[in-house]
Formats: sequence, structure tokens, C-alpha cells
Amino acid sequence: MNEYENGCPFCDLRPDRIIAENGLAFALLDKYPVSPGHLLVCPRRHVASFFDLTLAEMTAIFDLVREARSRCDVEFRPAGYNVGANVGHAAGQTVMHVHVHLIPRYDGDVQDPTGGVRNVIPGKGNYLGFGVAEPTP
Repeated sequence: MNEYENGCPFCDLRPDRIIAENGLAFALLDKYPVSPGHLLVCPRRHVASFFDLTLAEMTAIFDLVREARSRCDVEFRPAGYNVGANVGHAAGQTVMHVHVHLIPRYDGDVQDPTGGVRNVIPGKGNYLGFGVAEPTP
């Protein structure tokens, strides 16, 4: 089955799109990157939910996330990263084949990065002003 037969852009990718791989997963540059170096890591098996991955698939995916991060550090020198997966339509998943985003972050790429992934829900990212106790040294 290819991506045109089942509508999945991650099934049967052209080999030149894959930038790293192992037995159970592969990495490719995001077609619509939010920052330089943004990439996706996907299982080879077509599965929609991150929570339906086998432990071996999760391990293979995160092995590639680590490998890709090392390569990105050298090529792009970001100041940080966001790592995440959207699971289900309510969470913003638009392609129903698991993919983990590795998004390099750069100083100044947003005005206030406080809260990181919490910013997926507008107004919920910066929790520091909501009476949360400061961590003790």
C-alpha cells in the first residue's frame, strides 16, 4: 500500500525523504516546518495513536529523536527543543499516523516561551503569575 492508496503521507515514503531510520521507525524533515530543523519521527507500522505503539516502537522512535537532536545541534545550534505528539483530533492531530515532532527552538523565536508546550491552549502557557510557589533552591 502506498500513501496515495490509503491517504497517509507517511506510508511508503520516497527513500530520499528519510533522513534517519532504524528497524521500526524513520525520521524526515517536516514538510511545513515551524523552525529550521523541525522534523518528524514515525513508526514504520501505520498506527494512529501514540498510545497504541508497542514499547519497542516507542523505544525506536525516541532513539531516533535523540539521534536527530544530536545532528540538529551540530547543523542548526538551537537554544532548546520542544518534543511532542498530537493524539486525536481534539489535540490537533491531522495525520492519523503517529509522528513525534522534534522542534528546535531559538532565542527570540517567540516573545515569551514560558510554559513551552502548555501554550497549545492559549492563555495557559505562563503559569508563573498564578500563585504557583517558587521552587526552593
